[in-house]
Amino acid sequence: MSPVSHYLLLNNLEIEGANTISSPITYGFPAITGFLGAMHALNRRLADTELEFSGVLVACHECHVQRFRPHTYADYSFNQSRNPIKKDGKTASIIEEGRAHITVSLVIEISGKPRVTREIRDSAEAFTQRCREALMQQRVAGGSVHKMGEVQLFDRSEVGEIQRALLPAFVLMDARQDLISITEALQQQSPQATELDGLIEVATLHQEPDHPKALIDQWHGRSVKTGRGWLVPISIGFQGLVAPFAAGELEHSRNPEYPSRYVEALYSLGKWVFPQRLPDDFSQCFWRYSQQDNLYLTLQTCA
Repeated sequence: MSPVSHYLLLNNLEIEGANTISSPITYGFPAITGFLGAMHALNRRLADTELEFSGVLVACHECHVQRFRPHTYADYSFNQSRNPIKKDGKTASIIEEGRAHITVSLVIEISGKPRVTREIRDSAEAFTQRCREALMQQRVAGGSVHKMGEVQLFDRSEVGEIQRALLPAFVLMDARQDLISITEALQQQSPQATELDGLIEVATLHQEPDHPKALIDQWHGRSVKTGRGWLVPISIGFQGLVAPFAAGELEHSRNPEYPSRYVEALYSLGKWVFPQRLPDDFSQCFWRYSQQDNLYLTLQTCA
């Protein structure tokens, strides 16, 4: 892969109906694979440019999950759309969906041969307009692009300008090291603790008494997230469960022309970070595909 030469900023994408179910046990903000998939689809639409889109930075401005609960102590349920009735007049079955209206900014890494990147830089306005038109014709994280701000092309040296353009927002970063340290702390108390226990601990708020005979106002809250920032459980890819099936071997496959495989979701921790607090090495902020044996991951590895 050629070194990254430019960054493409897709500013303030207003997306309606994005898929908010990011895995079997997490929901809220769409999965990273939804944005990497949109980046890949955009790259294919621009295949004639001979550019490669290798990674995406995700910054969230707003996220409104379409959900409802009848009162404060009830569980949330997703708002569902009513399907048209069937030919016999009966109500069609409801397939539960989770949707969110989100506003995000995406920064995409661009690389290519020196000749190609020079041409793109010289015709930046035409290139960004083409990207804008292509993006309005495709899905992003399962939702429809309703509106977008500026589409800008930045040189690799203009990181400071990109960070300022992202404000105000929070950037989703990998927080695996926090998960490791939380798990190690749990294992000191219970050697059988696993990373799953660490994820559950992140989602737990402890209410503890100050002393055995504490009154109602003598309790305090404790969370393992204190001092660690805005931590959230996220899905980071999939693990293969069986050997891959050859193209056309698996019946009823969505894309029978490609090999198929049964997989399960993998989990880790993410952290929402203010743009001004991003690492000095800007390449660490981009999510990229990574395949390791039977693991299909989205990681923030160095380019």
